[in-house]
Amino acid sequence: MSEDIEPTHSPESEAREVAAQSSGHDTTFPVAAFDDPHLQPAAQHVRRAEGLTGLLLLIGVAGFIVFGAAYWQSWSTQVQGASLGIGLFAFGFGLSSWGKYLLPQGPFVEERHSNASTEEEVDAMAAAVVGRGKMVFRRRGFLGGLLGIGAGIMGVVMLFPLLRSLGPVPKTIFDHTKWKAGSRVVDVTGRPITVSDVVAGGSLTVFPEGHVGDAMSQTMLIRPSYSDIVTAPGRENWAPQGNLAFSKVCTHAGCPVGLYQEQTQQLLCPCHQSLFDVGQGRPALPVFGPAPRPLPQLPLYVDARGYLRAQSDYHDPVGPGFWERS
Repeated sequence: MSEDIEPTHSPESEAREVAAQSSGHDTTFPVAAFDDPHLQPAAQHVRRAEGLTGLLLLIGVAGFIVFGAAYWQSWSTQVQGASLGIGLFAFGFGLSSWGKYLLPQGPFVEERHSNASTEEEVDAMAAAVVGRGKMVFRRRGFLGGLLGIGAGIMGVVMLFPLLRSLGPVPKTIFDHTKWKAGSRVVDVTGRPITVSDVVAGGSLTVFPEGHVGDAMSQTMLIRPSYSDIVTAPGRENWAPQGNLAFSKVCTHAGCPVGLYQEQTQQLLCPCHQSLFDVGQGRPALPVFGPAPRPLPQLPLYVDARGYLRAQSDYHDPVGPGFWERS
C-alpha cells in the first residue's frame, strides 16, 4: 500500500520557484543564502582563517600608524622604512588570505537557453549577485571594518610625504635678510673686511657681522676694478672703489653662486650653469642658464675706519622665484 508523500519546500526553493514563474522560462536564478554550497569559503577551518586574516590586517594598520608618526616626527629612515614595509606586507597578506580562504571559490555556472533576458530575469539576477556580495561581507563585518580602517589610514598616511615635504609657504622669508643699514661686512671667520682686502679680480664670500653662516644673507663680494662701479642708474654709490656685492643665492634653485670668472666678469652658479653679468653697467643679469632674474645687489659704503658696510638690506627678494612674497 503506497502513500502519497507531500514534498516539503525550503524558503530557498520557494524563492527559486517564484523566480521561475515570474520569468516565464525554465531557467531559474538561485537566490543567495548563507548555506549555499557555492558560497562556502575555501578554508577547512574558517575560524582559524578569520583570526589569521584579522591579525594580519591589525598588524598592517599598526604599521601604517607607526610610519605616519615616524615620518611626521622625522624619525630615522630605518624606522620609517621598516614600519611602512611591515604595514604593506601584513595588509597585503591579509587581503590575500581573505581572498584565498574566506571568499567563495566558484566556479559559478549559469545555464542559458535564451540570449534575450526579460526584465524579470534581469532583476532576479541583480538581486542574486547583490545578495551574494552583501552576504559575504556582512558575514564577516569585523574583517570588513578592519579592511576599511586600514585602507583609510593608509590613504591618509600616504599624503604625509606630500604635506610634510612641501614645507611652509615662503611668504616674506626671502624678502628680508640679516643685512641692514650699517651692517659691517665680515668673512666666514667673522673678520671685518676693509675696502682694500679684496684685490682686483678677486672674490670673497661675506656675511653681515653677527650672522656668519646665515643661508639667506650669504653674499658674493667681488672687485672687477679699483674704481667706483655703477651697475645701473640709481646705483652710483653702491660699489665704492670697485667693491661689488651680490646675493650668493641663485635665483633659479637657490644654489650658491660661488664662482667668479675674472676675464668675462661673470658670476657662475655651478649647479645648473647660470651665468650673471657683473661689472660696469652690468647689474648681474642672467645671460645663460635657467636663472629667471638678476642677482640682487647689496649697496655698500666705506666707514671712517675703512671697513665695508651695508647701506641697507637688499632692495629685491633674494633666492629663487616663488609664488607668494607677502
